[in-house]
Amino acid sequence: MKDMYKVVFENVTKKFGKVVALDNLNLGVEEGKFTVLLGPSGSGKTTTLRLLAGLEDASAGNIYIGDRLVNDLEPKERGVAMVFQDYALYPHMTVFDNMAFGLRNLGTPKEEIMKKVKWAAELLQISELLYRKPAQLSGGQKQRAAVGRAIVREPEVFLLDEPLSNLDARLREKMRVELHKLQRRLGVTTLYVTHDQVEAMSLGDKIVLLSEGKVQQIGSPGDLYLRPRNRFAAGFIGTPAMNFLECRLVEKNNSFFLCTDSFTLPFDHKIKDLVARVPDQKIVLGVRPEDIIIAHDKNKNAMEVKIEGIEPLGSENIAYSTVGGNNLVFKLTPASRAKAGQKVKISFKKIHLFDKSTGNAIY
Repeated sequence: MKDMYKVVFENVTKKFGKVVALDNLNLGVEEGKFTVLLGPSGSGKTTTLRLLAGLEDASAGNIYIGDRLVNDLEPKERGVAMVFQDYALYPHMTVFDNMAFGLRNLGTPKEEIMKKVKWAAELLQISELLYRKPAQLSGGQKQRAAVGRAIVREPEVFLLDEPLSNLDARLREKMRVELHKLQRRLGVTTLYVTHDQVEAMSLGDKIVLLSEGKVQQIGSPGDLYLRPRNRFAAGFIGTPAMNFLECRLVEKNNSFFLCTDSFTLPFDHKIKDLVARVPDQKIVLGVRPEDIIIAHDKNKNAMEVKIEGIEPLGSENIAYSTVGGNNLVFKLTPASRAKAGQKVKISFKKIHLFDKSTGNAIY
């Protein structure tokens, strides 16, 4: 099993006193791939990175890099390089000296240091900045310098802890593209921490979604969006977030309906066997805003809602409504003539169903 992966976390737990920051993590990171650790603050993302880097010790479990158990190895012995959120550049050193610092500590010959720093600087397009100090750099230039300091060591694993969070929106978008191209060119196994789902979806070959120290789902960006394993994953991925409505299954004349206090939705008979496993039929219906469409007047299964507000975003408009005391958000095309205060009929292109008690997906 370990032969398939460059990094393996095996039953890894990390506690800070009585606080469990990471709870029995089992994770394999494929060699040469870009893996993103995604989740809200306090989910265990950065702790995972710091355990791998050797900046924290695991409370339980084993961590492997390649075929080496690294639990007891010093950070410099692990073959990893890390870029921190604040870049952690030495302010009194030039960019060249910052990039060369780790190599000098490893006793690398001067000629090789010069060669590697110049190679990285050309790759990152910062050759003209090598003899400036961090205070003379923009945010994007500092980020490139920090990445350069990491890649000159030619690590087995490249770790990035929210490296774009201090940049403005336009520069973040540009640097996402640059990081993606850089990782593809270098082919180095990469773990990237973020709370930003756009970064995760655009960068990751695989996403590891964490919450409260536990893995909620692991998969490709498409897997997490199209096939969420539970309500947390469904609600965390997607903008605006998925709508959730409590409902129950009703059988009438050998036909099946999902019912709320506000609407009745006919459903294929196959749902009966799925819902039968849910105690007391406590079901939550989930529907993404982009899967709600304006329905034809003759559609008998359409639901009428009142638009309470519209947020124009240029390429789309976001409409807000209320159904049975629950907020309902859906998208409209810019060409739509719908206005706030107007009643419209809507239908669902695709739905998800979750067990209310466990939060697990059932459909």
